[in-house]
Amino acid sequence: QVQLVEAGGGLVQAGGSLRLSCAASGSSFIINTMGWYRQAPGKQRELVARITRGSSTNYADFVKGRFTISRDNAKNTVYLQMNSLKPEDTAVYYCNADWRTIIDILYREVWGQGTLVTVSS
Repeated sequence: QVQLVEAGGGLVQAGGSLRLSCAASGSSFIINTMGWYRQAPGKQRELVARITRGSSTNYADFVKGRFTISRDNAKNTVYLQMNSLKPEDTAVYYCNADWRTIIDILYREVWGQGTLVTVSS
């Protein structure tokens, strides 16, 4: 079983920046794609950005040009650099990963506990 732990959330003013991190831990696992999702009060969880093991990226339209996703495969960690934050970015941000054990063929999905990002006007 793989666990994901997010960190880096907090309170910032509009226009500010935050850097989120998500570290995967476990035993004898392989991770493929990792991603960041967010959920605001009264809203559905939505994709923010995702990144393959080879560092190919995909972003939601509402964060293009402001957020950057990256990963360190040696550390099994994914990051989300968030710049020019807006009040509408306020949400709980969740890390996601597709993983398998050494003996598995198909990948499984795991979610982190979430980290709160609050952007004030």
